[in-house]
Amino acid sequence: MVIAVVGIGLDGADGLAVSIRKIVEEATILAGSKRHLSYFAQHQGDKIYFKDLQAGIDAISQLDLERHIVVILTSGDPLFFGLGRLLLANFSPQKIEFYPHISSIQLAFSKIKIPWQDASLTSVHGRETDQLIKLFKQGKDKIGLLTDNNNNPAAIARLYLALDLPIEYTFYICENLGSADENIQQFTSEKIIELSNLEPEDFAVLNVLVLIRQTQKEKLYFNSLPILGLPDRSFLSFSDRPSLITKKEIRITIIGELSLQPNQTVWDIGAGTGSVSIEIARLCPTSKVFAIEKTSMGSSLIAKNSKRFQVNNLTNINGKAPEELDKLPQPDRIFIGGSGGNLLDILNVCQQQLLPTGIMVMAFATIEHYYQAVNYITNNSWQYRLLQLQISRSTPIAHLTRFTPLNPVTIITAWRC
Repeated sequence: MVIAVVGIGLDGADGLAVSIRKIVEEATILAGSKRHLSYFAQHQGDKIYFKDLQAGIDAISQLDLERHIVVILTSGDPLFFGLGRLLLANFSPQKIEFYPHISSIQLAFSKIKIPWQDASLTSVHGRETDQLIKLFKQGKDKIGLLTDNNNNPAAIARLYLALDLPIEYTFYICENLGSADENIQQFTSEKIIELSNLEPEDFAVLNVLVLIRQTQKEKLYFNSLPILGLPDRSFLSFSDRPSLITKKEIRITIIGELSLQPNQTVWDIGAGTGSVSIEIARLCPTSKVFAIEKTSMGSSLIAKNSKRFQVNNLTNINGKAPEELDKLPQPDRIFIGGSGGNLLDILNVCQQQLLPTGIMVMAFATIEHYYQAVNYITNNSWQYRLLQLQISRSTPIAHLTRFTPLNPVTIITAWRC
């Protein structure tokens, strides 16, 4: 005899097909959680309560399956972040037959009437949030998420906000799906946290989260923006790589190393989304900032971010360095954030064009580019100092907090002797 694993919803036995219900009724041993077994309170067979999953599975493994018809009740689809994986680790596939029910995530998407074939699905039910963090950083348009008591909607909202990503999500909290007290609500992350502070147990334990990415708001509230250290999430970024931005802590250090003064000319080579250029332009309104970016997408984002932050002393140049550099006025300060594989050629032009009292700052994420730059400035008799930034940000993990590291960055500050 095989073990029948039957998925079931909150509508209990009523939600099962007649053929599946017959399988349950014929069982001599019915196993499952207290809630699942309560749907078949009148069942005459023996029952195994899954207070402890492994203990329950061990009890089933001791049975003579030739003498018993064993049915295990579980939620939804047992092979979707469910009991199925644990059962397959304890029994051979030949001894198990699965009868899945509609999964809670499938039901959630149908309730909010959003197609889900392109959704990213994961679970934080008794699991770490690493995979969810990865999905956030990739800026996935749709995320379906199984939660638990610790990783509840408020905890997920706090995690998302702590990442400070330049993307926005609408949170659909789908509670008690398929039952008489089903409830579906739509919130911003900030609203969820506000409600949880007022009433910690505001949402039902049995809930599913669906996160839908929204277009970022065009309007910024300038009264709330700092003079220096703009939040990462205030910038417009690459839609498929929203975390690809010079992080706030790195930007602040770069600007400090540049030793900026009023009325200067500043080059930002490999400007990306323009985050460093815009910080400089806001901080030094009498200076002229030139943001050079070779990709059309990056240059487009620089233009949009310049408008977004209302800077008018930034010139956006869509082109490759070093070809575009000879066309620019001589700089007092140079920042190199990207080289497109042309670092030595760029450094040759920078050495020729940088004013005698000028300062050049470079930021590198790779060892190879770092060594290339150090060798160049050493061979050309520049003075320099090095900073290696290994920064970690606090990240909420359910009711606790841990540090999540950013990618290490090496900063070279160079000037002529």
